[in-house]
Amino acid sequence: MLVVRRGTLLTPDERIEGGSVLIEDGKIREIGTHVDIPEGAEIIDAEGMFVLPGLIESHCHVALFADGIDSRFYDGNEMTDPVTPQMRALDAIHPEDLAFADMRAAGITTINISPGSANLIGGQTAIVKTAGRTVDEMLIVAPGAMKMALGENPKRVYGEQKKLPSTRMGNAAVLREWLAKARLYIEKRARHREKLEAVARGDGGAVRPEPFDVDVRLDALAPVVEGTLPVHIHAHRADDIATAIRIAEEFGLNYVLIHATEGYKISDLIASKGAPCIPGPILFSRRKLELVGMTPANAGTLSNAGVKVAIQTDEGSATRYLTLNAAVCVREGMTAEAALRAITKTPAEILGIDDRVGSLEPGKDADLTILTAHPLDIANARVERVLIEGETVYTRTAFAS
Repeated sequence: MLVVRRGTLLTPDERIEGGSVLIEDGKIREIGTHVDIPEGAEIIDAEGMFVLPGLIESHCHVALFADGIDSRFYDGNEMTDPVTPQMRALDAIHPEDLAFADMRAAGITTINISPGSANLIGGQTAIVKTAGRTVDEMLIVAPGAMKMALGENPKRVYGEQKKLPSTRMGNAAVLREWLAKARLYIEKRARHREKLEAVARGDGGAVRPEPFDVDVRLDALAPVVEGTLPVHIHAHRADDIATAIRIAEEFGLNYVLIHATEGYKISDLIASKGAPCIPGPILFSRRKLELVGMTPANAGTLSNAGVKVAIQTDEGSATRYLTLNAAVCVREGMTAEAALRAITKTPAEILGIDDRVGSLEPGKDADLTILTAHPLDIANARVERVLIEGETVYTRTAFAS
């Protein structure tokens, strides 16, 4: 057993002064101010420290676009076809990417790794812990979501190849085409199963059908159309956000808006649709056309309008600045409470993993970050120790007793 004691706990729903966390078999067993310390338990004295759940990076491309290597060796975009739902981030994640150590040192314990945005449908995300020798050891869930993209990236990539799509009209048309195909595929698959079941029951006149022709792309898209697999839709401009909402509603998709850079322009619409947003990176330049409307006030505007918001940093080792991004959002109008939740509990909820991570509660994974100050106090908050499932994966100084 392990006890982290006498710290200021940020659960993040409440602040508990002089609180302790009892950990057993990689899980949080008990938290509070009157936790009995079992005899022989290992003790980490966090007096004067802040203890919070491991931080969550809700959208990034870590280990697909690995740090410190030439871009020719990137694995995040399969730029040979605009529709590649069968691609799995899981199969390209490199656990030795230098960014993982940077994230652990920043207190980030869980990340959602997504294919890039070159394709209209880029493939399946994987949600992993930030420590492990193999991706299978790190894995929480895969697929976590299906990545889709609107706007400049797919139209540029395939326009340059003289392929469809080369316009925003083309983006929407191709996306609709494949979602419609997935609907038909589901119907055909269901009819085939019904025929097989009729044969198995011995129904008179039932004839065994020909083997079903499996299409790996449509098979991957089927849970998206059925609503059981969320879609993460990359969209920067307000018109692309509106298109994402329009198509998602047409096909009954369970969707999340990624980046939503101009979400502040239509925050009331997004809120009325109940669409979660993962804006960011906040600290970024206007390096392409569709980012001209970028403002660090976006996340706060969305949150204050009632949108469920998680903050993301998007790229490689830049993920280490997740708390800095959150602090800038507070400076620009987001409440401190919402900003803290936007890097802990809210992303866990949006990603559908809040039964395991995102808050300090009994039964959750013992993923903890221990800091010298409140995480949004950027000038003073240094990460001292990070635990993943009760195991120390980073320590700055030795303060165990």
